[in-house]
Amino acid sequence: MNVPEITKVKEHLDELKEKGLINSWELPYENLLTRLTAAIFFLDAVDESKLDEIWKELSKHPRFVYKKSENQKLSKLEWRVEFNEGFEL
Repeated sequence: MNVPEITKVKEHLDELKEKGLINSWELPYENLLTRLTAAIFFLDAVDESKLDEIWKELSKHPRFVYKKSENQKLSKLEWRVEFNEGFEL
């Protein structure tokens, strides 16, 4: 499904990868998503020293939140990134 908000974030993550800030990123179940607030991205930073810069970049998108990925059922990547802070249906 083509969701412009999700596409913007994906392009931004690709830019961060090209800049050498992240090694990889994933968006599980991408084809089922209809809005950014439902998307759960995962990423691995190149190095922990790059995290502040990564979070600063991604905070340009509304409702940005992140945390360590704990159960790793959806992805083996280290960080979970969402854009749903304060969002309610």
